[in-house]
Amino acid sequence: MSTPQKATIALSEGFEFNEVKPALTALAPPIPNPPLGAIAPFAGVTFKGTGFNTIFRPQNAGSPTPLPKPVPGSDNILELNLTTETLSFSAALGSIPNRGFAQKDLFLNGVPYVQSINDVTFPGQSPAIHFEPGIWLAVPATQAPPINEVTYARMASIPHGTTIEAQGTAIGPSNPPLNIPQANINPFPIGGVQPPIGTHPFLSQVATNSGPARIPQDLSSYIAAGTITQAILDDPNTVLRNHLAGQDLVNFTTIIISTQPNAPLFGGGTDNIAFLLGDDNTPPKNPNADAIRMTAVFWIETIQEKIIVPVYKPGRPPHFIKGAPRPGAPTPIFLVKPPTEITAPKTITVNYTQIQYSQTVFLNFNGLTWPHVSVATLVAESPIEVLL
Repeated sequence: MSTPQKATIALSEGFEFNEVKPALTALAPPIPNPPLGAIAPFAGVTFKGTGFNTIFRPQNAGSPTPLPKPVPGSDNILELNLTTETLSFSAALGSIPNRGFAQKDLFLNGVPYVQSINDVTFPGQSPAIHFEPGIWLAVPATQAPPINEVTYARMASIPHGTTIEAQGTAIGPSNPPLNIPQANINPFPIGGVQPPIGTHPFLSQVATNSGPARIPQDLSSYIAAGTITQAILDDPNTVLRNHLAGQDLVNFTTIIISTQPNAPLFGGGTDNIAFLLGDDNTPPKNPNADAIRMTAVFWIETIQEKIIVPVYKPGRPPHFIKGAPRPGAPTPIFLVKPPTEITAPKTITVNYTQIQYSQTVFLNFNGLTWPHVSVATLVAESPIEVLL
């Protein structure tokens, strides 16, 4: 039996970007690494957690998806996934020189990452459904173009045959409450208006229907467990709000990115292999699954909770203390090594970083735009050191 591979990412020892100096020129001090800003909490950390994914998959009669109750003539399958996720970041890249002509040189900084997601919807099964290597970049303010704030870019490659370049800005740190907006999965005519949340263009979007073109087809056990409900199916961001409910949120930073960013940003986009474009270049356009746009919001949250430190004597191994368990949510672990003896259990307050995100990829096929929504809540995989 093969050993399961763990998603990790690390730079080789001593690897760090900086400006290359011409030969025979007196060496100047290296340029300080540009600040990472809002993405600083990513650097060097592996995050793990849970989430939920929805995607309308195109269906061709030549390769129909087998279902317990066949649905003849369906042109799509709504796949729902309860997920586990690992999002692993390397250390920062350093000072990345971008040579300028319209303005002076610009120095970026970035954090490479690897994201892997598994489907745990069916007990005893955990197939991989997503793999994504990429880089987050922090881009200083520029004169050409005139963008007077730090911006962020996420560059990613997805093995279905799509690459993305998404850009945006950060807001915060902000004080609570955090109002997470709704995410709408309703398909709509290409270039048309999306039906509002709560309407159900397809039978698969009604949770109590037991035999539609959907995986899983029967959601009764998930409804009973509260893991896939009508509210979650209508608005997957419900999962994020449910995870956040009852937590003590101290502050949060919001990063909003898109492959079609708002002005003054421009550029970016998605690129797809020929199969995804299908007959897209030969009118009438008929793509297999053309990923035309991606938008995402990341909330980098500081969460506070209380833990109980047991009795401790110097020289003994440190304590590894689990945070408060919450059904379906990731649980942080705290590493506590008191500098002095603790003669009775002691309650202390700790802070940790939690990442939540909501992402929508818009796919075009069969004359419609189909939102593909993914959400997750993540905490650090390694124990979080607590200083007393």
